[in-house]
Amino acid sequence: MKALVFTGPGVVEQQDVPEPAVGPGEVLVHVVTSGICGSELHGVRTPGFRVPPLVMGHEFAGRTDEGRAVTVNPILSCGECDVCAAGLRNVCRDRRIIGVHRPGAFAERVAVPAAAVVPLPEGLGWTAAGVVEPAANAVHAWRLAGRPSGARVGVLGAGAIGLTCLQVALSGGAASVEVADRAPGRLEIATRLGASAAGPELTGEYDVVFDAVGAAATHEQSVARLRPGGVAVWLGLADHVSGYDAADLVRGEKRVLGSFAYDDADFAAAIGLVAGWDLSWVETFPLAEGAQVFTTLMNGRATPVKALLTPEKGLLTPEGA
Repeated sequence: MKALVFTGPGVVEQQDVPEPAVGPGEVLVHVVTSGICGSELHGVRTPGFRVPPLVMGHEFAGRTDEGRAVTVNPILSCGECDVCAAGLRNVCRDRRIIGVHRPGAFAERVAVPAAAVVPLPEGLGWTAAGVVEPAANAVHAWRLAGRPSGARVGVLGAGAIGLTCLQVALSGGAASVEVADRAPGRLEIATRLGASAAGPELTGEYDVVFDAVGAAATHEQSVARLRPGGVAVWLGLADHVSGYDAADLVRGEKRVLGSFAYDDADFAAAIGLVAGWDLSWVETFPLAEGAQVFTTLMNGRATPVKALLTPEKGLLTPEGA
């Protein structure tokens, strides 16, 4: 079958690879759509967490052999440790991730544990199905922030995670959501989606700030722009440097929370949300063009904001209408 393979630092290429081996307790998913994640762009530039050769792709949806439309929760936890018992399986010490520790969905087919398969509701389009995973990250971050209805919210970064944070916050009753990004086109999208203000930096004082970039500069801004007692939620992974003013954190009794992935309830909630979203900022490309699209994004192009790859010709609704 055809697959997009990470073969070395900075290199992805389409190859013919063997069919997936479907083990006990696993099912075969025929991939319809698979999203390119910013973490993959970063991971290919600086290998370590992802080791080549590897078929990546952890944001995906498709059909089972029986024709069921499904998405897949790519976080595979042990289910037995103290962390899993506490309901935090997304941060299980022994977690594995489809598309990182085992072959993912930048391919025509992928084998996954049956327990990771999540049925999709009838009528949900494949574009929406393709953004369930990033949306689940935003749902999780909103929950960590306390689901603060009426809050003044700031979002740093208008990539896919930032835009889903914007949409989740608006769905959750935020009083206002302001977005910062350096790309004018992304700021235009944020405004269209309902941001009350959009510019190169956050300029107000906020109850909650979501950092969807993760650079030292955005870490610093996320804390500096909080009101006393506010909370910054960090989702981005661009930089290991913290960057913020620790004294300001203490004197303002501010909080910084790390947010990684989601739990099963967050994932399910995301499926319910994406059906009603404006997803005109998501673009779909044939898998055969995946290497070119991936490389262009990896080298710093700001568009498309979200690229989905599909082995199929065109997108259909899951029920085939």
